[in-house]
Amino acid sequence: MSYTCLNPEAIERLRAYNTPTISNAIEVFNVRPRHVGYLPHRIRSLTPNLGVMVGYAVTSQTRASHDPNPSPDLNADYLRYVASQPGPKVAIGQDLDDEPGLGAQFGEVNATIHQKLGCVGHITDGCPRDLDEVEGLGFQLFGLNPCVSHAYVRLVDFGKPVTIAGVEIKPGDLIHADKHGVCIIPAEVADRLADACAQVEALERPLLEHCRSADFDLERYIQLRAEMKNKIRE
Repeated sequence: MSYTCLNPEAIERLRAYNTPTISNAIEVFNVRPRHVGYLPHRIRSLTPNLGVMVGYAVTSQTRASHDPNPSPDLNADYLRYVASQPGPKVAIGQDLDDEPGLGAQFGEVNATIHQKLGCVGHITDGCPRDLDEVEGLGFQLFGLNPCVSHAYVRLVDFGKPVTIAGVEIKPGDLIHADKHGVCIIPAEVADRLADACAQVEALERPLLEHCRSADFDLERYIQLRAEMKNKIRE
């Protein structure tokens, strides 16, 4: 599966903004409802000191529960799929077990090979492990919580849309994430989003400067806030 990527300079411009600012800027375009397009709070950064992560989704589905008749080993084909996709990439792993987090798909070894294949991080609705070692690689992890064992973890499928904490992520979706959480950038605004972030910050600046001023006046703040909202609507 192929998809159109931003150039490296555009990716770096997006990395200059935190994920809440990205979310605010997406609202400027009015391309989706404000309550969709991001993962719920239970999917959290487990490497919050690594800053902002931006990359295109490569997807997989796993189970870690015991199965006396496991499915064929898909790992080699999956890794070839990951290698074939343009980057930067984020490995998105859906945990299909009835109780997600029984076993970790990602630890130090899987993070290392995925980093070699152009991935910058991993997002799952399960539980990764080896947090210190993986953070030392500069590789980001997002999930429910840390996990001790890999149990019987195995790939069930890959390269297809997955559902993470109730949110669909498709292969090639552009992901922006940091310590605040995970946001999916709509493809139709991706190339204009950094400019919108700069616009949002410029519009918020008078509000912040007035709040920090020794001459703060509530009515002036209310006026400035209304002016900001009107400019965003424009």
